[in-house]
Amino acid sequence: MTQARSKLVVGNWKMHGNHAANAELLQGILAARPLGADAAVCVPFPYLSEVAVTLANSGLAWGAQDVSAHEQGAYTGEVSAAMLVEFGCRYAIVGHSERRAYHGESDQIVADKAKAALARGITPIVCVGETLAQRQAGETEAVVKRQLSVVIHTLGQCIGEIVVAYEPVWAIGTGLTASPEQAQAVHAVLRAQLAAATARAAEMTLLYGGSVKPDNAAVLFSQPDIDGGLIGGAALKAADFVAIVRAAA
Repeated sequence: MTQARSKLVVGNWKMHGNHAANAELLQGILAARPLGADAAVCVPFPYLSEVAVTLANSGLAWGAQDVSAHEQGAYTGEVSAAMLVEFGCRYAIVGHSERRAYHGESDQIVADKAKAALARGITPIVCVGETLAQRQAGETEAVVKRQLSVVIHTLGQCIGEIVVAYEPVWAIGTGLTASPEQAQAVHAVLRAQLAAATARAAEMTLLYGGSVKPDNAAVLFSQPDIDGGLIGGAALKAADFVAIVRAAA
């Protein structure tokens, strides 16, 4: 079963980039093709148009870092899934720990965003993960299962169509990384939880995120339930991102 799952590496640019830097980064990635595994970049909203033009027919997918739970209306500053579709987005990250922490996004809001994305044919990358305090208290499994359970309940039979990314909050941008064994243990919990909800669990893509770098990517991605990565800082350097994608391959 594990062999049948395709590997995926997604770069999350966060709030980084400008016209010149974006062009240089994308050209560096494209020049390294073939990459050997599926790859995508999730970029700030203002750059979706230029990224769509640059990456058209390139084999490299793109997406957004967030999406509104609403279809349209008086929601100043929000961007709907219908809008993202017009820019060719294949993915939308939902529930990243930075959105949960800085914007107060609840598990239900995250689930509603995932549902809105799916309704427009966009694959949501649903992020779950625990803080350092939660891990030290032995609450890791309870936290990630709670976060995912709301998404499962909200999406119902469509749950098999999402990508799940486990990102321990304590390992994001800190230089700390969950050991391959720690990461695998949580991924196994998540896949078992998904298996109780959908017959497609064995083929679903589960990503790890949290200070993934070229030198630790291969051992992380070799774990039986880790199918690739959601990459932050290293996704801003073409050579590092390419090396991580090739590690997934």
